[in-house]
Amino acid sequence: MTLLNQKYASVEDAIAMIPDGASIMVGGFGSPGTPFALLDELLAQGQKGLTLIKNDANEPDIGIGRLIRAGRVDRLITSHIGLNRVAIEEMNQGRLAVEMYPQGILVEKIRCAGAGHLGFLTDIGLETEIARQRREIELNGQTCAIEPAINADFALIHADIADTYGNLAYRGTAINFNPLMAMAADSVIAQAYQVVSPGELKPEAVHTPCAFVNRVVQVDPASSEQGIRAHAV
Repeated sequence: MTLLNQKYASVEDAIAMIPDGASIMVGGFGSPGTPFALLDELLAQGQKGLTLIKNDANEPDIGIGRLIRAGRVDRLITSHIGLNRVAIEEMNQGRLAVEMYPQGILVEKIRCAGAGHLGFLTDIGLETEIARQRREIELNGQTCAIEPAINADFALIHADIADTYGNLAYRGTAINFNPLMAMAADSVIAQAYQVVSPGELKPEAVHTPCAFVNRVVQVDPASSEQGIRAHAV
């Protein structure tokens, strides 16, 4: 267990927690909410054989796109990869295993893991491509598919403001997948543009409580073009 006063860390030390072969949830919807600084450090440290869970594959030269291009990702669980031609090529060549889910199904699989559920029942996608390899049951005379929850070893998330205890507040649309992923991973590393002292974040402003966060890293929004793009939305 991480003590409250031991969560503030350097980006190098935080990412060093992640071993080869880890499964990692990555917040963000395109650029907003994507933890670019954490992903850049993950690329720099060289962890490989990764499973990434993210709504999208970013573009080839930003975010997880850089990890895919570098061959660090073995498996991607996502909603779409259409903006990343490298990911499409890697998938078609058999070098990247891709599991594709409709966005609503993906987010519910993550939410269920965070809520402690094993999965959920749905009638979405019955008798379509989506239904391949899904187990189906009858409930109250209706056919339902079982969708298992998805959890991960780590989550990398982006917040606007954090305190040193790990309480997080998001800005605008950057909130997207981040709160749910923070609940669905065994260890959570959060980057924030501003890290304040305990008590400076009002309780009603907290979107993700510190109980879900293991490490907090302060990053400069001007440190990269990607960071500027994420901060500007």
